[in-house]
Amino acid sequence: MEELSTRYSPSELEKKWYSRWKEGGYFEPRGTGEPFTIMIPPPNITAPLHMGHALNLVIQDFIIRFKRMKGFRALWVPGEDHAGIATQNAVEKDLAKKGTNRKEMGREKFLETTWDWAKEYRQRIREQIEAMGCSVDWSRERFTMDDGLSEAVRKAFVDLYKEGLIYRGKYIVNWCPRCSTVLSDEEVEHEDEKGAFYHIKYPIKGGEEFVVIATTRPETMLADTAVAVYPSDERYSDLTGKTVILPLMEREIPIIQDRYVDPSFGTGALKVTPAHDPNDFQIGLRHGLEVIEVIDKDAKINENGGKYRGLDRYEARKQVVRDLEEQGLLIKVEPMVHAVGRCYRCDTVVEPSLSDQWYVKVGPLAERAIAAVENGEVVFFPETWKKVYLNWMREIRDWCISRQLWWGHRVPVWYCDDCNEVIVEENDPSVCPKCGSRKLRQDEDVLDTWFSSQLWPFTTLGWPETTPDLETFYPTSVLVTAFDIIFFWVARMIMAGYHFIGDRPFDHVYITRLIRDKNGRKMSKSLGNGIDPLDVIKEHGTDAMRFTLAVLAAQNHDIKLDVKFFDTYKKFANKIWNAARFALLNIEGFEEIDLRKEKLAIEDRWILSRLARSVKTVEESIDSYDFPSAAKTIYSFFWNEFCDWYIESIKPRLNGGGRDRTIAQNVLVRILDSSLRMLHPFMPYITEELWQRLPDSKGLLIASEWPEFDESDFDVSSENEFSKIMEMVRGIRNVKAEMNIPPSSRTDVYYLGERIDTEILKLVSNLSNSGELIARSEKASGSVSAWGDSGNTLYVVLGEIDTIAEIERLKGKLEKERSDLARTKSKLENKSFVDNAPEEVVNENKERLIISQDNIRRIEKIIEDLK
Repeated sequence: MEELSTRYSPSELEKKWYSRWKEGGYFEPRGTGEPFTIMIPPPNITAPLHMGHALNLVIQDFIIRFKRMKGFRALWVPGEDHAGIATQNAVEKDLAKKGTNRKEMGREKFLETTWDWAKEYRQRIREQIEAMGCSVDWSRERFTMDDGLSEAVRKAFVDLYKEGLIYRGKYIVNWCPRCSTVLSDEEVEHEDEKGAFYHIKYPIKGGEEFVVIATTRPETMLADTAVAVYPSDERYSDLTGKTVILPLMEREIPIIQDRYVDPSFGTGALKVTPAHDPNDFQIGLRHGLEVIEVIDKDAKINENGGKYRGLDRYEARKQVVRDLEEQGLLIKVEPMVHAVGRCYRCDTVVEPSLSDQWYVKVGPLAERAIAAVENGEVVFFPETWKKVYLNWMREIRDWCISRQLWWGHRVPVWYCDDCNEVIVEENDPSVCPKCGSRKLRQDEDVLDTWFSSQLWPFTTLGWPETTPDLETFYPTSVLVTAFDIIFFWVARMIMAGYHFIGDRPFDHVYITRLIRDKNGRKMSKSLGNGIDPLDVIKEHGTDAMRFTLAVLAAQNHDIKLDVKFFDTYKKFANKIWNAARFALLNIEGFEEIDLRKEKLAIEDRWILSRLARSVKTVEESIDSYDFPSAAKTIYSFFWNEFCDWYIESIKPRLNGGGRDRTIAQNVLVRILDSSLRMLHPFMPYITEELWQRLPDSKGLLIASEWPEFDESDFDVSSENEFSKIMEMVRGIRNVKAEMNIPPSSRTDVYYLGERIDTEILKLVSNLSNSGELIARSEKASGSVSAWGDSGNTLYVVLGEIDTIAEIERLKGKLEKERSDLARTKSKLENKSFVDNAPEEVVNENKERLIISQDNIRRIEKIIEDLK
């Protein structure tokens, strides 16, 4: 094999290895181990994947690669979501740029265009997933609109309908005038916005009195059919049974009593508009009120709105207010802030609208899904999301599943034009089963995207057929997803899993946090602060991007992402490359030996013990989804312990010969091999390339075993001993730095006290670039202490120096350190700073405090010794 290049070039390795893994079938489940399954949260086919997708995807890949190496039959199923409303919006915007629209095209042509869009964006998504190094089983890729999944959706609908769990009803729905479709409650995003309370007089019939109501939407008064007051509200006790004349419309409407009314809110009198408010609709049902619609599906006033017909809802509001003012019926307008619901896709203000829609009766399905999380059958990570899930599930309402779109799964319901029979079947009927007519028409609506997505964990495995995949890989092992779709998707998958399969869809739910920019702002196009994963990969390499996200993927707070972090871990990739290159250049004549039968040096025993502890920590961290802990443990072990200390320790042995060199080579290869295995789930490309070059490596790293550890490998004594060596070396280096002695200059060092082992003295001398360390009986002139414990003190001989000048210089430095310490302490003692400053800034100051304290102690000791 040719010598490893001096330069690490990520792009060359990425193309080479992904192709080899994919074509070799390494992403497919192998062996006879216990199944372990992840279903990819299918990305929407609307836009390129962003950094939030990257975080979600690489975390899944960390897990699946780890489990594959642990011997599991690991399956990660990829796929894409048709994303009904989002995709239709995107296609319509694209059509508008071309000067046309879906209504001009017609349904069939529009769907052809949308399928072309889906094909293009599915391919883009595949390419991005591959670019991130994700080891998904492409042979099992699915799409929520493919034939198999579409058949499963129909079966699910028909089964629920025949069980009485799907029904059609007229209710108030969330209507988006821009998207021309109903939205579920979860698809409406509420934001506090400035508005106004309009106080309006409603004259009581047959007298001079009036009732004052307060409303934020005066345009809806055109559809009022009652005024409601609380039953025991004494202010209105004599008005019950009377009627008022509805201003502007001159319609007589009753005054009723209802316990829904809050006497302390507004005036205590409520205008009731059953067709345009969900709570008013319920009041209307209780009192048998007339239901009048005045706002149409385009958010304009219809024929029931009298002279306001044709006006946009906001134009109508202005005109209604002007007319009320002219008639002396507007008492006052109070500014206020209230929550306004907007479409989660296009940001249009949602209009409550009366409509016939299809619903799922969720109550019976929710009971088992609540119990599953309560009793630990499904576990959330972090656990805080369990409470969020349960609170929502206990308040869950029936789910509106029909959408007034063209793109999606068509509702499998047909109507007979001759006898009005409603036919609900899996297969398209040709004749009416009741009257034999062939005049059948299918429901125009499509199903909510989440209706098909809720079936994802088992339809991707072949349901409704009982396939080998379904029997082997369901229930799945873990779902990795974002917090904002716990209600949209996670809850519904749990309900569907128990209802259709009789078992949970997954064991664990790992919730990822939001990625923000370095200042804590949400990434958005308008702010221009988004970071494209492909740009990061191009500049820094896939492995560096993946490892960065692992380090940052904390469970309990959002991620503040600075592009400089990627550069930090690109340097780590370079460090891995250079360390491997050094090792490979120093194992000429390598002979594998059984290290258990050899007398190992202190540095060998120490690094093997540290390796065992690192493997244990990383394994436990991945199993508990603590990816920052896993990544930081590997980073610290490889860079700080392996590269900075072990490799430096064995250089004299590698440059020598005999058995000592052979042992050092074997430990070096053993540590590098295990390190590359540990790093592989996080940095698959560089590790695969380097592992292939190790002596006796067989096959591919992706299919190799995770490094084993045994607690008998933990060597506390050697770890303590080597820790003392590191303290000695740091002490000598610190003295050199304080006294402006170049690190390359050899200095004389001696010690006072108990005898120190020769092996330790040689290591300290080598690592600190000192002369031979000798024992003395008393302190020498012109020397300062570098390290000490209860039995020994280590001194560095400074040689001929101007002692007085050095003391003065050190005093100046000491004064600066004390000033820095005081400033840092002042910040940390300021409660406002600690409570309000970013966490990383507070931690940085805490670290600075410790460093300043150490520096002060060291400088004071050097000054004392010089005196």
